[in-house]
Amino acid sequence: MASRRAFSRGGSFLVLAAAMAASAPGAAQAQQPQARIAVPPVAYTTRTLPNGLKVYAIRDTGTANVHVQMFYDVGSQDDPAGRSGFAHLFEHILSRVTRNIAPGQLSRIVEEEAGGTRNASTSPDTTRYYETVPANQLEAMLWAHAERMGRSVLDQSVFDAERSIVKEEMRQRVLAEPYGRLQRYHLFQNIFVDHPYQRSGIGTVGDLDAANLEDARAFHENYYRPDNATLVVSGNFDPAQLDRWIDEHLAPIPRPSRPILRHQLTGRPQSAARTITAYGPNVPLPAVVHAWQRPKADHPDTAALEVLARILSAGQSSRLYRTIVYDRQLAQSAGAFNYGLEDAGLFAINAIVASGKDPAEVEAALAAEVARVRDERVSDAELREAITEYVSDELFERETPTGRAEALAQGVIVADDPRWSDEMLAAVQRVTAADVQRVARQYLRDDRRVAIRYLDEGQRQGEAQPDPSQQRTNAALGITLPPAVGTPNQLAPEGERVAPPAPGPQRALAAPAFAERRLANGMRVVVAKSTELPLAGAYVVFGGGSSADSADRAGVATMMASLADSGTSRLNATQLAAEIERLGAQIGTSAGADNTSAFVAAPAANIEAAGRLLSDVVRSPTFAQEELDRERRRSLDRLRVALRQPGTVNAFALGRVLFGDAPYGALSPTPASLESLTRDDLVRYHANWWRPDNATMVVIGSLDAEEGFALAERLFGDWAAPAQPLPQLPANRAGTPSAPRVVVIDMPAADQAAVSVALRGVTRADEDYYPLLLANSALGGSSTARLFQEVRVNRALSYGAYSSLETMRDEGLLVAQAQTRNDAVPEVAQVMLGEIRKLAAEPIAPEQLERRRTLLTGSFGRQVETTFGLGGFLTNLAVQGLPMSEYGRYLSSLAAVTPEQIARSVAAELDPSQASIVIAGRASQFIDQLRAQYPNVEVIPLDQFDFGRAALRSGGN
Repeated sequence: MASRRAFSRGGSFLVLAAAMAASAPGAAQAQQPQARIAVPPVAYTTRTLPNGLKVYAIRDTGTANVHVQMFYDVGSQDDPAGRSGFAHLFEHILSRVTRNIAPGQLSRIVEEEAGGTRNASTSPDTTRYYETVPANQLEAMLWAHAERMGRSVLDQSVFDAERSIVKEEMRQRVLAEPYGRLQRYHLFQNIFVDHPYQRSGIGTVGDLDAANLEDARAFHENYYRPDNATLVVSGNFDPAQLDRWIDEHLAPIPRPSRPILRHQLTGRPQSAARTITAYGPNVPLPAVVHAWQRPKADHPDTAALEVLARILSAGQSSRLYRTIVYDRQLAQSAGAFNYGLEDAGLFAINAIVASGKDPAEVEAALAAEVARVRDERVSDAELREAITEYVSDELFERETPTGRAEALAQGVIVADDPRWSDEMLAAVQRVTAADVQRVARQYLRDDRRVAIRYLDEGQRQGEAQPDPSQQRTNAALGITLPPAVGTPNQLAPEGERVAPPAPGPQRALAAPAFAERRLANGMRVVVAKSTELPLAGAYVVFGGGSSADSADRAGVATMMASLADSGTSRLNATQLAAEIERLGAQIGTSAGADNTSAFVAAPAANIEAAGRLLSDVVRSPTFAQEELDRERRRSLDRLRVALRQPGTVNAFALGRVLFGDAPYGALSPTPASLESLTRDDLVRYHANWWRPDNATMVVIGSLDAEEGFALAERLFGDWAAPAQPLPQLPANRAGTPSAPRVVVIDMPAADQAAVSVALRGVTRADEDYYPLLLANSALGGSSTARLFQEVRVNRALSYGAYSSLETMRDEGLLVAQAQTRNDAVPEVAQVMLGEIRKLAAEPIAPEQLERRRTLLTGSFGRQVETTFGLGGFLTNLAVQGLPMSEYGRYLSSLAAVTPEQIARSVAAELDPSQASIVIAGRASQFIDQLRAQYPNVEVIPLDQFDFGRAALRSGGN
C-alpha cells in the first residue's frame, strides 16, 4: 500500500509517483457514512546509558520475532569535504568485519544461525543498521551491534572492496535507470543550493575515488560512538532481560572524550524562480519536475503539506492523475513528493511525459494545478480522502514490530521525539481546507519554483556537459575531519575470537486458525484470522492467467485485469477511485502465468463497504472502450521505459528462451499485441474465467471464521455460475524443452548489463520441490549464499547476485541473476554457471543444510506474521492447486529434507548442460570474450528485439 513514510524517507520519486498512480482503488455516487479508524499509539519505554546511548523498547508478546535497529546521527549531509557518498560507503564498511566477526560472518549470524534478515540504509540525516530475527536471537543481535560500534575493523582490503561494490550499486540503481541522474543529482543540486543536502547520498565516482582509508577511520571515530547512536528494540522480549543484555554488551563501550564535529552550513533559501534543462543518456520519455524548498520535518506545517501531497497525487482520484494523466492524457504518470528532513525539505510535483506530447504543455498543466490549489480551497471530500488514506496507511504500517519501530525511529530522527509519529497522526486529522490552501500559497510560489526539464542526451543542442555522477563536489559543503587517534582494530586470530551469545528457547510461531467452505455457487472461501488489529482484506483468485491467452493475443489477461477496476456497471472509473480512497482502502488487480486476481485491503471498520466495491470490480467491470484506449497508450509508454532498462529487457527475453512459443513463453504483452487488443477480447476473457466456480476467496485480518464466511456470502453468494463449462487450458503450457541458448540483447546506451543463467525446474506440487528449495537457498537465496559471496563479496563485481526457484502449474525454473558493469559480463556469467555446476557436482554438507533450513524457517515466520504476507502465501497455494493444509506442512517438509534427497533432486532436475544464458547490456564491451567462450552466441540489437517471437528478433521465425 502507499506509505506516508515512503514520502518522508524519499527514494525514487518518479517511481513512487508512477506506482501510486497505477495502484488505484475505488469511488461512489451514494456515499456511506465513514467509520472512524483507530490507530493504536506506539507504546514504549526509554532510558539513556551513561555512555550516551539512547534506548527505546517496544514490547509485543503476540509475535515470535524481534526487530533491532541501531541508528547513528550521521547521514549524507555529514559527508566530509570532497567526499560525497561517504556516509553511504561507510554503511557498507561497517557491516564487513569486526574484531570478533570475520568477513561474511555477520550475515551468517543473522541469516543462517538466527533465521533472520538484515540490512542497512543511509539518508541525508542518518544511517541505520537493522535486523529482524526470531526473538530467541535478540542477545546475539545486541552483541553484533556492540561489535560494529566498538570493534570495527577498517583496513585497506575492506575499504577497496566496499568502494567497488558501491560503484556497482550506483551503476545499477542510478546510471542504468532512465531517470536515475535526475532523481539522485539534478533535483537535489538545484533545490538545496549551498547546503550539504545538495550532494547525492550515493556520491560521485570522482569523490569516491579520491577517498582513502584514513578518511574512513576519521569518519568512524567522529560519528560511530554511543553518544551519537540510538537503539530501538521492538518485539517479543523480557524487559528486565533486555536491560541486562544491553548493560552487558553496549554499556561498556566508552564515550570518546573528543566532541562530535559537525558542519554548520544552512544553505541559501530559494529566493527566485529557476528553470533548468538537464540531459541524460537512455531517457525514453521526457520528465518534468517542479520543486520548492519546504520547512524541516518537525515544522508545524508538515501535516498540511502531507495532506496537500496526497490530494495532488495519492490514487486515481487525485488531481494530478485525474487531470494530467487521465483526462488530458499528457503524461504517462504524475505525482507529488513531500520530503521533510532534519534541517530542511522539498516539495515536488513531477510527470513523465506521454509519447507524442510536448513537455511544455505538461509543465503548463502542472503549474495550473498548483495555481488551482493556491487559488481555491480543496473540497471537503478531497480533504477527508487524504486524511483517511494517511490514517489507514499508519494502521497497516504498525501491524508488525518492524513497522512500530520505524514509526518511533522516524520521530527521533527528524524531531528528536519518539512520539512524533503519533503527534503527526493527530495533526494530520486536524488539517483543514484552509490549512492546505495556506501552505500551498506560502511554499508553492511561482517566484520560488525550480523547474527541471529532463531530456535524452540525443536532444541536446550545443556542447555536452560533464556527467554529474562522475564529477568532484564542492569542498565547501563539508568539513575535513581530524585524523583518527585510536588504535585500529584487527580481526582476532580464530582461536581468540569471542563467539556470539547462544540463542535462548525458541518461541513458537503463532499459527492462524483456518476455516474453509464452499458457497452454493462453487466459490471456495478460506478464512484465516491473522491479527487483532482492526484491519482486514480479501483476495479473489481465478484460474487461467496469462497462459490462457491465445498465441496471437498475448496480454489479454493482463489488460483485462488492469481495466477491471476502471469502471463497473454501477460506478465509472473516477467514482470508483474516489470511493475506495474515501474508505482508506485499496483495491488491486493482477495477472500471473496461471491466474488472475483481485484484492481489497481496508481498515476493518470499512471492509464491508470496500468489499462491495471489490464485488463490483470482480462481477461487473465495463471495459469501456475509452478506458481501453487510454490504458493501451499508457502501457505502450511503460514499455518504452522498460525497454531501456537492462533488467527488464533480460526478463522479457528469458521467458522466450526457456519456453519458446509455448504459452509460458508469451506471458508479457508486446507493443504489437497491445495494439491489436480489442474490447471484445477483454469481455470474452472475463466471461470465460471470472466466475464463482473458478474462484478462491481468501479472507484475512481481524475477522474470525464466521464473520469471514458471512462477508463472502454477502458479497458473492448471489453470483450465479454460468451454465457453460470452463474453457480448456492448453495441455502443456510449458511446451517441449528446446536446446539451451546464449542470447545477448545489445543495448549500446546501457551503463550496466543484466546477466541471467536459467534452467527449467519443477512445479510446486512436485516431490522434488522442497529439496530444490533448499538447494536454491544455498545457491543464491540470500547474501550468505554462494552466488552473492562469490560475485559480490569475493570479486566485488555486482551490488548483489541471487537465484530464485519459480513455480507455475505446469513447470518451474531456476534463475540466477545479477547486474554488473559491462566489461565484467563474461566473468559473472562463468561464475554463475560454475556455481550451478558445483551445486550438481558437490553435495550440500549437513551443516550447510541446517543453516539454509534455519534461514527459510525464519523467512516463513516473518512472512506469515503479517496479514498480507499470510494472505499471499495462502493465495499462492490456491494458484498452485495445493490444499490449505500445505501451510501446516511447510516447516515439517523443510525439516524432513536430507542432503541425499537434495543431491538426488538436483541430479534429476537441474542439468547444468541445459542452462541458457541471457544478457542485456552494451555488447561492444564484452562480446569478443563472450563469443570465445560461447561461439554460438546470438546477438540481437535492441532495435530488432521482439519478445513476441521465440527467435527474439523482428522478422524471425
